[in-house]
Amino acid sequence: MTSTHGRGLLHLAAAVDRQGLFDADLYVESARLAERGGLDFVTLGDSFTRPGPDALGVLARVAPATSRIGLVPTVTTTHTEPFHVQAAVASLDWVSGGRAGWQLDVSATEAEARLFGRRRAEPGDALWREAGEVADVAARLWDSWEDDAEIRDVATGRFIDRDKLHHVDFQGVNFSVKGPSTVPRPPQGHPVRVVDATEGQARQTAARYADVVLVRAVSAAQAGAVRDELRVAAKDLGRDPDGLRVLASLVVDLGGGEYAAAPGHGGGGPRPSVHGPLYRGGPVDLAELITAWHTSGIVDGFHLVPAEPRRDLERLVNGTVALLQHRSLFRTFYPGRTLREHLGLARPVNQYAGSVVAARGAS
Repeated sequence: MTSTHGRGLLHLAAAVDRQGLFDADLYVESARLAERGGLDFVTLGDSFTRPGPDALGVLARVAPATSRIGLVPTVTTTHTEPFHVQAAVASLDWVSGGRAGWQLDVSATEAEARLFGRRRAEPGDALWREAGEVADVAARLWDSWEDDAEIRDVATGRFIDRDKLHHVDFQGVNFSVKGPSTVPRPPQGHPVRVVDATEGQARQTAARYADVVLVRAVSAAQAGAVRDELRVAAKDLGRDPDGLRVLASLVVDLGGGEYAAAPGHGGGGPRPSVHGPLYRGGPVDLAELITAWHTSGIVDGFHLVPAEPRRDLERLVNGTVALLQHRSLFRTFYPGRTLREHLGLARPVNQYAGSVVAARGAS
């Protein structure tokens, strides 16, 4: 493996999905439980293919009920307006005090396209290129306000220093955006971008734009190979590969015993299932699997999807995570406030501010 970052700091995240559930209090309950365990972030899935609440809206409700844990809704970039997407994600970052991320996803079916009626379904590679453009223009719009653009001068009645607002003038294949944003630059600069790069079509977008990459892998070798591929691609694109966190995504069924994993699911697991790679067994053997994969540098951490939401998240936090903390392999408290701080990621420099300052100095 080409990096020692993963050996130094284990990252853990959990899904809080509850199929078709509209009771916000239960999402709050799950997020608070994950926060009690010190997890980096929780995810909430969303798509145009199934009924359910808007993930970004739900986590905006969860934000004031939590104080440290990162909040990462799935945001579909197909059939949506990039300007509205970035404003909504920036707003989540503001209401959470810098704890927002967003998991980019695409919509590939003709049935989903008919929900909107604006265009036909496109091939996956084209959709992921568009998702990359959405990630690009979102970052530009977040940077369209310099950090000190708000002056709020009561005496003069000036709210904004207009010299510190910037047009992005972005022209993509399917959309164009002038900017600036209607929302000031988020607390994190750029909310954390998450991409599931299990499928090859998403990997170039992940290598170029993602901060966190999820990989549904059924073996350590598979996870390590994808991680190495992503790091090489990121470097070829001019990125520092150590700025990329690769997490193995597993479905976990912790109802099958207090200690022993089901045959094959422990040290050799997980196993394929219709819902993705599945670990079935007890919290202790899950801790052993996490420890083995992470300490060998195969992944930077794990994204764990409870098979039974309430039961398995509770056993994950009170069993697996507690054991990892006892072994000093995972944090017992949050050293920072933002999701970027949890992940060890720097706050991005504003891409417009430096050039403007240089131009002013030359004038």
